[in-house]
Amino acid sequence: MAYVDGFIVPVPKKQLEAYRRLARKAGKIWREHGALDFHECVADDVKVGKWTSFPRAVKLRPNETVVFSWITYKSRAHRDRVNAKVMKDKRLHDMHPDSLPFDGKRMIYGGFKVLVEV
Repeated sequence: MAYVDGFIVPVPKKQLEAYRRLARKAGKIWREHGALDFHECVADDVKVGKWTSFPRAVKLRPNETVVFSWITYKSRAHRDRVNAKVMKDKRLHDMHPDSLPFDGKRMIYGGFKVLVEV
């Protein structure tokens, strides 16, 4: 059964194009190392909920938007192998936390086993 890494991140609207460039670069690297697919989606119909919501989860600030992303793998073991290769890839070594076009401290992420696939 497939395995998915999921991410939710707040991105300043003025940094969205820089984020897109970074995501394209990262996506190509993940795919080259074996990820099955790589998706980055920007909020379009995402409202602030009364108790919980994507904006609340990332403590969204004015002039920011939410980006929802996921990467799919064959299995968790496959994910671990791909990510080990990605982390060694020199093309990512120039990405320092201070230079990223988003606040990584408010990023939410995790690995998920697929429960239903239709």
